[in-house]
Amino acid sequence: MDFQVVVLAGGTSKELIPLVSKEVPKALLPVANRPVLSYVLEFLEQSNLKHLIVVVEGEDAALRVGGWISSAYVDRLHVEVAAVPEDIGTAGALRAIGHYLTAHDILVVSGDLVCDVPPGAVAAAHRRHDAVVTAMLCSAPVSGPSESGSSGGKDKTKKPGRYNIIGLDPTKQFLLFIAAGAEVEKDIRVQKSILRAVGQMEIRTDLMDAHLYAFKRSVLQEILGQKESFQSLRQDVLPYLVRSQLRSELSLDGAQAEENGNDKVVSLDNKVMRSQLVANTSSPSFHELCAMGPNGSAPFPRKTHKCCVYIASKNKYCARLNSIQAFSDINRDVIGEASHLSGYSFSAHNNIIHSSAELGSKNYCGTTMHAGRRFTNG
Repeated sequence: MDFQVVVLAGGTSKELIPLVSKEVPKALLPVANRPVLSYVLEFLEQSNLKHLIVVVEGEDAALRVGGWISSAYVDRLHVEVAAVPEDIGTAGALRAIGHYLTAHDILVVSGDLVCDVPPGAVAAAHRRHDAVVTAMLCSAPVSGPSESGSSGGKDKTKKPGRYNIIGLDPTKQFLLFIAAGAEVEKDIRVQKSILRAVGQMEIRTDLMDAHLYAFKRSVLQEILGQKESFQSLRQDVLPYLVRSQLRSELSLDGAQAEENGNDKVVSLDNKVMRSQLVANTSSPSFHELCAMGPNGSAPFPRKTHKCCVYIASKNKYCARLNSIQAFSDINRDVIGEASHLSGYSFSAHNNIIHSSAELGSKNYCGTTMHAGRRFTNG
């Protein structure tokens, strides 16, 4: 499978201060005594995806992450660590490493993702539909996904999570609309052309974008080259692809029909093409039907492209360490319901206190218990 894998590992995320620092970048934050990046690397390794590009923001952070990978995954993975400027954004990071990208398709994974969904399933769905982008969606956490912000500051009251609003076609294979974070608080506008083409749209608020995407490389690089203001895959690139899927201006692979001035002949050919589509598949996508026009009447096929989704089953674990609250939740989960991800076996007598932990002269347990030079049990 001709896929290149890019892991966007971030740097010293502002949302995670004071947990992160120059000495401990985001990728090395501990989850059950393992750097969070190890969860991504190992689930890629389990899918036999062993040639990776890990993108880190900042030279110092890249050196630390690269040093850890070299010691932890020697002879297991072939990893190239690329340093990019800080605060460049996910789209900016891919733009900066564009010269590394040569494969037909690119699998982009967030380095803070902790999940047990096989990435090969996303890649297979992407290839099956010949999509320009396929996004993995998973069930939103009960406490709500955290798009931004931290638990710091004077106000410790927990704020309600901001959910994604996702529009799917009736087959739940194609992405018709997506909004998240501050966008949810605005008026929702869906293009009439998409609604007319698909007939009906299912609105979901119980799914979250896992920030695992498969892209057609040529399309991704074309967008990044033309839209220099795009900084985020999630906020800029993905919505742009979704909005423009029925009026594509992208240079897609494959032969394109050319207008030859003979409308009757071309129209007849399109009717034949449309009938072949219906004959060859039980349910042609609305993109294919829209390209041919009603009853195959378009003078020449319209350019369209497909934006697909892979929806993980509800029994799969999927979370992103993108806030202090998420850091706490994920550490709790991987010693509980998702303990299979940590590689440890937990019980009441087998916890995860690391062997490097020391009992000093001032250690407190509970409100009145003091375990130190003077031990009192109140």
